[in-house]
Amino acid sequence: MAAAAAAGPRPRRLSRAAGPGSLCHRRLCFLVLLVAESVSVVSGAGWVVTSLPGYDGPLPFHLETGYVEVDKENGAELFYYFVEAESGAAAAAAAAGEQDVPFLLWLTGGDRCSVFSGLGFEIGPIRLVLEPYDGTLPRLRYNDNSWSKVCVVCSLSAALFVSHILFVDSPVGAGFSFSREPKGYDVGDISASLQLHDFLTKWFNDHPEFLANPFYIGGDSYAGMIVPFLAQIISEGIEAGKTLPNLKGYLVGNPGTGEIVDFSSRVPYAHGVGIISDQLYETILSHCQGLDYINPGNVLCAQAMNTFNNLINEVEKAQILLDNCVYASPEPNINVKTDGADSRRIIREETRTGKLNHPPAQPPFGCVTYGYYLSYFWANDRRTREALGIKKGTKDEWVRCHDKDLPYTRDLGSVIKYHRNLTSRGYRALAYSGDHDLLVPHLGTQAWVRSLNFSIVDDWRAWHLGGQSAGFTIRYSNNMTFATIKGAGHTAPEYEPERCFAMFRRWILNRPL
Repeated sequence: MAAAAAAGPRPRRLSRAAGPGSLCHRRLCFLVLLVAESVSVVSGAGWVVTSLPGYDGPLPFHLETGYVEVDKENGAELFYYFVEAESGAAAAAAAAGEQDVPFLLWLTGGDRCSVFSGLGFEIGPIRLVLEPYDGTLPRLRYNDNSWSKVCVVCSLSAALFVSHILFVDSPVGAGFSFSREPKGYDVGDISASLQLHDFLTKWFNDHPEFLANPFYIGGDSYAGMIVPFLAQIISEGIEAGKTLPNLKGYLVGNPGTGEIVDFSSRVPYAHGVGIISDQLYETILSHCQGLDYINPGNVLCAQAMNTFNNLINEVEKAQILLDNCVYASPEPNINVKTDGADSRRIIREETRTGKLNHPPAQPPFGCVTYGYYLSYFWANDRRTREALGIKKGTKDEWVRCHDKDLPYTRDLGSVIKYHRNLTSRGYRALAYSGDHDLLVPHLGTQAWVRSLNFSIVDDWRAWHLGGQSAGFTIRYSNNMTFATIKGAGHTAPEYEPERCFAMFRRWILNRPL
């Protein structure tokens, strides 16, 4: 186990020069420096983290952490983890004929779940070692399927490198992000997205060497609402001539859209996998008429949906093949009407078990959520906070997800229009689904993708890894791709990391899945 990081100041991150011989890079950097001088509040300093408590030895990747102020009046700051693509990525990019290594902004769902879920359980370079908690600091290990990884066994045709990844605790209150005034926590879809835009402007002012890199935004679950809206804001800024990241596209996993289909697709999915009977399925279709399953409009529909909810509560909705012990993923919090009694009960159950608190109740060892239990002790350890540079007095207790204890306004409505706008403007999009997710089933995602009415470029087929099908995919015009990941649940990389790594590696480099 690595020794605890020493207290006190750590070396500030040194700026890197733009790529060799890149006049475009130098010009962009010069423009950003001019803009930075006119910004009244610049980004907070970033700090290099060379070791982490619980990790054996120095980190084999470049990690920077820091804060960026996004609400001066209330003293609100967003915390970030920045992982650079592993050593050799730039040379690998040149060998593969690419100008720059892709740059990925990653967001996590809600209710206000920490982006550590993405860093430590999904696509980042570290994992918690799953072993019974004995009161000591949980251990960390390297993740062989990190999306920042250089692929040493890939052929040149498959590309050797993946991406830089910027993980952000958003909205204010998530993870280590904080506000000095209570009012700063009162945000919503739109205000949180605008704060992320402000965050990016200031972060790239401080890191101009990455401005020319192909920029992508990704996230899963409720982040599926924020990702396309934020991409829309950035695209409009680019068209207005503002100095912004080099946006190329975005990806969303088992995403919420604000459409009723996010929930209504649970019914045909549950029927298709044998959770509900033919009779119940037909009753729901007959009496609910495919409308609002959350707030049934008649007694017969309400009774049928009550039976339906009781049955799906018998399985782990985030991954239906796993034991139903403790909720296994960030809650999707899909933006539809949620004032029905059954919906409130389901959401309360999921967020209650997802929140780690004072300390959390210990799940059975072997439960998929055991790592979440360990993360509470790791993130709240004094040595961890010192290593990450957490500001003292800003966060009494880190929790992986909140339980609606902070105000949040779901004010975006449907985000389908942003998917249509972005892809029609030439931005690339990937919507992917773990095929064993009952929270936001792949049927609903397929339905809204089809509703865009794009023509099919590459018809439905299997995509493969190691000679076996890893899922299925279809590609549409306007650079829209849909894919399933075989065996994966709601947060797909958490359940099938190797398959998701292969999918992302191919897509981000514009290769066929």
